[in-house]
Amino acid sequence: MLAEIITIGDEILIGQIVDTNSAWMAKQLNLIGVSVKQITSVSDDEQHILEALAQAEKRADIILITGGLGPTKDDITKKTLAKYFNMGFRNDAGALEMVRQIFEKYNRPLLDVNIQQADVPDGCEVIVNKNGTAPCMWFEQNDRIFVSMPGVPYEMMYLMDDEILPRITQRFKLPSIVHKTILTANIGESFLAKEIEEIEDSLPAHIKLAYLPKLGQVRLRLSAKGDNEADLKAEVEVYAKQIIAKVNKFVVIDEDIALEKAILNIMKEKGLTLSTAESCTGGYIAHLITQHPGCSSVYWGGAVAYAYELKESILGVKESTLITFGAVSEQTVTEMAEGAIKNFKTDYSIAVSGIAGPDGGTEDKPVGTVWIAISSKHKTVAKVFNFSNKRIQNIERSAASALTMLLNLLKETV
Repeated sequence: MLAEIITIGDEILIGQIVDTNSAWMAKQLNLIGVSVKQITSVSDDEQHILEALAQAEKRADIILITGGLGPTKDDITKKTLAKYFNMGFRNDAGALEMVRQIFEKYNRPLLDVNIQQADVPDGCEVIVNKNGTAPCMWFEQNDRIFVSMPGVPYEMMYLMDDEILPRITQRFKLPSIVHKTILTANIGESFLAKEIEEIEDSLPAHIKLAYLPKLGQVRLRLSAKGDNEADLKAEVEVYAKQIIAKVNKFVVIDEDIALEKAILNIMKEKGLTLSTAESCTGGYIAHLITQHPGCSSVYWGGAVAYAYELKESILGVKESTLITFGAVSEQTVTEMAEGAIKNFKTDYSIAVSGIAGPDGGTEDKPVGTVWIAISSKHKTVAKVFNFSNKRIQNIERSAASALTMLLNLLKETV
């Protein structure tokens, strides 16, 4: 069973918003055994939408459409769908009642343009949107299903969870799809592929191995498709254990979680605490950590200290160290890390100081020079990195490198 996702809106194509809808829908479809054949973004242009629908009908069994259902003139999805299916319009009583309820709830006047949102192509089945004024529309043609949903993410998600996915699972006999992810660090993608080449070559046709590289890490994802979920899980587990045994020293965890979450889990299990002392990363490492629920059991907090004065007063860096070696140096970052442990009273700390760019570099310390130190109560490790002249990339690379260094020290000391 194949699906195609079509997102409609100029705002996506000009980069004004990020299309998170497609990624979320693809994940949910995969969980029920539906494979996404293609994801397409189109402009608010009738001909463009018509062409996308026609091409999707050739490729997929289920076409999911989001966007373009608002009350303004630039929202043309309904009219275009009516033209594609050669339908007229009707005013749907259920959709109109939901619009009335929403406007009454917020004590707002119901305008003609809002009433018109209940106008739908007369051959579609309306699925009432309980969280917004734009109705969801279900069409069927040539053994294909087309579903048009609002582009507002939470409205689309409720419709998918409560209505669309249950209908698809009831309508079709779907295969089981099983995934197993192994997170590795400290090894490049090509070296990793060489290490597990024999295992990969031995995989049966219904099990695929994907390499998902990210800064400083590679996720390995085994995916199996078949009729018996329990058998697939057992089979995938066999190959996962072979891979883990082969590259064990590079394996972080055999779960599909982020590196910082894996580190939090390790530290929580051992009863360890963590703090951060950031300069050029500006709190980005703290952000990565604190996006995970339950992080407070491990992460106690930290400091973003750009100025010399803050490095001295908050982290205890010596004035003489800053004057002699500068902020971007092994000596300074070491004192930052050790000061964080002392002043924040944690078991481990991360400290980063560098020149993120695009300016501020010197001949001996060019843009992209970053010093990172990881400290425990018994040991401090510091390392210099030379990244690029791209500020955002330097911040992300610094965070990834710092987390990897912390993982390495944890493996060594716990």
